Amino acid sequence: MAGSLRSLSGSLTLPGAAKVPATITAIFWVAKLFSTAFGEVTSDWLVQGLGKGVAVGFGFLLFAASLWLQLKAVRYLPWLYWLTVSMVAIFGTMAADVLHKGLGIPYVITTIGFAIALVIVFVTWSRVEGTLSIHSITTARRELFYWAAVVVTFALGTAAGDMTADTLGLGYFGSILLFTAIFLVPAVGYWTRRMGAIVAFWFAYVFTRPVGASIADWLEKPKAMSGLGLPYWVAFTILLAGLLISVSIQQQRWQRGRRLEIDARLR
Repeated sequence: MAGSLRSLSGSLTLPGAAKVPATITAIFWVAKLFSTAFGEVTSDWLVQGLGKGVAVGFGFLLFAASLWLQLKAVRYLPWLYWLTVSMVAIFGTMAADVLHKGLGIPYVITTIGFAIALVIVFVTWSRVEGTLSIHSITTARRELFYWAAVVVTFALGTAAGDMTADTLGLGYFGSILLFTAIFLVPAVGYWTRRMGAIVAFWFAYVFTRPVGASIADWLEKPKAMSGLGLPYWVAFTILLAGLLISVSIQQQRWQRGRRLEIDARLR
């Protein structure tokens, strides 16, 4: 028995255990928005302080370390999940910015490129696993597909937010309004039963990124660029506080649910 437990704890995924949030509530989307905005501001702060090359390398290490911990976990842990999402947000922002600011590729091209990459991930995932449902993330392979999709959505959201604000001339606040309106589409579609749960979830998940990225840029960019011009550390502190509060609420709810589950098994 002890040997089997050790073998089980050492596996990538505990059979039948969900590795991502099983219940999607309002606080999930609040945390998602804060994590995306936090990733945007942190990425810009690191690039300003460390330089592009060092910042990208450091961002990749943070992303790789958190993803490794997430993959090694045997079940969903709220704090670890959101740590990984936040590190993906930082690295995804850098990946999108490097293509434009480092290589000079227009935002329109990077946005289209990341959109195509996301379609490829979803199509491949669906054909291999037969579903894109988050409730099916119970194997290591499905979890890898999930995180591949998440990484691309963050890069896509960064590029799309910059494209609307800069290339299309909407500015950051205008981009917030645009992407917030798009973000609400799946909510209405799901509530009116005109959109399936899987499509609605991924639709909303994709568009939370440009909303969050636009909010972050609006906070930190100079007033001459249609931003509020807040110092990086102020924007960072505001967004980190919001992220920690929203994640703490989910952590507490998860712990309460675990206690109830254990109590039920002991009866």
